[in-house]
Amino acid sequence: MRSGVIAQKVGMTRVYNDAGEHVPVTVLRMENCQVVAQRTEEKNGYTAVQLGVGLAKVKNTSKAMRGHFATASVEPKAKVVEFRVSTDNMLDVGSEITVDHFVAGQKVDVTGTTIGKGFQGVIKRHHMGGGRATHGNSVSHRTHGSTGQRQDPGKVFKGKHMAGHLGSTRVTTQNVEVVSTDTDRGLILIRGAVPGSKGAWILVRDAAKVALPKDAPKPAAIRAVAKAETQPETAATEGAE
Repeated sequence: MRSGVIAQKVGMTRVYNDAGEHVPVTVLRMENCQVVAQRTEEKNGYTAVQLGVGLAKVKNTSKAMRGHFATASVEPKAKVVEFRVSTDNMLDVGSEITVDHFVAGQKVDVTGTTIGKGFQGVIKRHHMGGGRATHGNSVSHRTHGSTGQRQDPGKVFKGKHMAGHLGSTRVTTQNVEVVSTDTDRGLILIRGAVPGSKGAWILVRDAAKVALPKDAPKPAAIRAVAKAETQPETAATEGAE
């Protein structure tokens, strides 16, 4: 089981496949998706990696989280999420995951928070048909019908479809296709719609019900950490002194 990633929803557009057919896609952008911490079986009782994405202002980051990011030697992150992984797919702290983590044609599960619609009636919320337009109906065109039975049981059962709050719920859409990835711009193109508004954080994982492609990188597609590249220069400077 590999780690998922955190991406930001940019919006929707369309691309054309090799057959000239137009494919609607949702564009997700990954930026500085780094491993912030590890969760191990010995210390925490389970294996997982904690990823952070985006950049947050230091003044808007709590002191506890500042220390957490300082321990990992990464900049403060705007969004932090844990992903369960198997032991052989554990990632080092500070590693940055790139969009090459997914391959074209792969099936993934995407999780997001749906757009909030506020208080809505039963037609919009539950797709009810509504009442008659004429023949004596004057104020019940879009209302629900009977909500209960007779004196027995004499109540409205819990879960009855009625008007209420719609949206702002966590939704996972399974088995959606990765159309393509753009490494230079850090973009993932997902076929169809993805739950969430523009700018929302989206979690993308390998599909739970479809086998992982053989050419998918394991444990992940990672970019070399910047601090690792500067260590030889620092050592050479100390030696010169």
